[in-house]
Amino acid sequence: MDYSKGIVKPFSDPCAGDLVTPVNSNIFIKNLISNLPVYRPGVSPYVRGVQLGASFGYVLYGPFTTLGPMRNSDVFASIGLMSTFGAIHILVFLFFLYGQGQSDGRFYSPPSNPTVINPPSDLFNSESWMEFTSGFWLGGSGGAAFAWFVYTNSLVRSLYEVFFVR
Repeated sequence: MDYSKGIVKPFSDPCAGDLVTPVNSNIFIKNLISNLPVYRPGVSPYVRGVQLGASFGYVLYGPFTTLGPMRNSDVFASIGLMSTFGAIHILVFLFFLYGQGQSDGRFYSPPSNPTVINPPSDLFNSESWMEFTSGFWLGGSGGAAFAWFVYTNSLVRSLYEVFFVR
């Protein structure tokens, strides 16, 4: 079959299902994905975990606080913080279980694809995965605590009201 005439082409093996499309081979998308903490070159697994955990903790705090069942109570901000801590701990436990499921200490290492040409090889062994997991716990807890501090700080709230509430 001749693939040279179409916009969508197979990356390596046409039966593998990994296709080169205008979206995943776009230079903007390649740079965006390659600069995410998981794929960024030269970053240790611990720092990858801290960066991802901080973003997860910070982002998860909002829905737990504003959409949770205790949103109309006086302690909704603290309950949102505790809920976020709980979600981070559940994710860390799942990461730990994933790390224990490998019998020989080696994980599945993803092959190169059209978007990420050189996936990090240092994240796919048991020791590095545990570093990533502990970094994720620290970053997630810190991100949730920072979001709680920003949300409950009266100075930040008054600045928010000045600039965004009319």
